[in-house]
Amino acid sequence: MSNRILLIAHAPLAQALAQCAAHVFPDSGEHLMALDVPASADPVACLQEARAMLDHSHSGPVLVLSDVFGATPHNIAQELAKRRASTRLVAGVNLPMLLRALCYRQEALDSLVARAIAGGSQGIMQVTQNTPQNQNIRAHDQDRSHHQQ
Repeated sequence: MSNRILLIAHAPLAQALAQCAAHVFPDSGEHLMALDVPASADPVACLQEARAMLDHSHSGPVLVLSDVFGATPHNIAQELAKRRASTRLVAGVNLPMLLRALCYRQEALDSLVARAIAGGSQGIMQVTQNTPQNQNIRAHDQDRSHHQQ
């Protein structure tokens, strides 16, 4: 059985990350859920919505990813996670973390947590060169700033 992943973040981040993930992994739809928390949201109502999202999908382990530790979306996620068995919560979600979690969603939940954290932290780096990775600038290129990404 595959782990499910629930994103809970400040609006519009959760949906945006889910859309980016769907671009890379088009088959991720049934395994990935996203809950945007607007600035004016009622945390109790958001918690109920998150519970409903999990109840409407098939049961099993859930990895909850929130954006900022201690912020309202994280507090909602924390409340959700402490009331559900086989649920883990990781704060500080970024796209590399989410992609890694989707890639390894078949692994045991604790192993998935470790993979997600590694993916998130390994996706953060200082880039000191001007040339995009895996693209060479040819000596005859007139516009050195023009490149595809």
